[in-house]
Amino acid sequence: MASINWSDTAPIVAFVGVFAGAVGLPVPAMPTLIVVGSTLVAARDPLLIIGTFVAALAGAFLGDAAWFLTGRRFGYRVLDGLCRISLSPDTCVRRASGFFEKRGVKLLLVSRFIPGLSLVAIPIAGASDTRFSRFTVYDLLGAALWISVGLSAGMLFYRQIDAVLAILRQFGIGLAAAGLIALALWIVFRYVRRTVLIMRLRKTRISVDELSMLLASEPGALIVDVRSAMSRRDDPFVIPGSKLFDLATADVELATLPRHSSVVIYCSCPNEVSAAKVAERLSKLGFANVRPLTGGLGAWREAGGDVEAIVVAT
Repeated sequence: MASINWSDTAPIVAFVGVFAGAVGLPVPAMPTLIVVGSTLVAARDPLLIIGTFVAALAGAFLGDAAWFLTGRRFGYRVLDGLCRISLSPDTCVRRASGFFEKRGVKLLLVSRFIPGLSLVAIPIAGASDTRFSRFTVYDLLGAALWISVGLSAGMLFYRQIDAVLAILRQFGIGLAAAGLIALALWIVFRYVRRTVLIMRLRKTRISVDELSMLLASEPGALIVDVRSAMSRRDDPFVIPGSKLFDLATADVELATLPRHSSVVIYCSCPNEVSAAKVAERLSKLGFANVRPLTGGLGAWREAGGDVEAIVVAT
């Protein structure tokens, strides 16, 4: 077996790799754990295995706690920041919000196994007033399960991993270059797709000033709030006269309206992608004038537009 000499540094490597992944750096945390696990077989030291596991768990919890406290401090505004820099606009944010609404903090038991979900689910837990003690329990359990899978996979398949590492040592520069090129192409593809979407949205969006004029000239215009339920709980205000719809069913519910109605849809993400996607679907249903609001509710409020409290039906 081709052993790896740095097995004694396994706890440090595991801590750094997992912590970096937890705070959102582009570090392949799970592959790091698998490789680290393969080195533990050669060491044959139970204490080293336990120490590596504890170090990885500490890295996971420290990174997660930072995001949890950030969510607690800034609320859903931190999700707006993630939405701005995400290559998948607000898709990951909305998906995580939907999962959290259904599962609550128990989502943290499995969120690490779904790419991108953990980074968003944890600040959502903080923003939703989850108790820190409850967060700690589920986060540690989920992290322990995830770390165990990674280290165990490395220990079980250490021969195959050593073979792969041997190939990398032999053809390291070429394979590394190919990997970097593939990664760069993937990032460029996602960026171009996002840019094309934003350019398309600019042709159909309505500004805050245009919405004000529309409401003055066409009182029957329909204003639709497609934010998630969690976003509404965090910011329980809407543009006056807005109807509340769930993103998953908004197009079905709106399909009963007259096709000639002017419809303006808004959400809370600064990229207003959720609203734009609903608008696009409604256009396909035959609505002639469906437009997402530029900047969403935040832009309306910043421009001095009136808002009203959400009335909960009893």
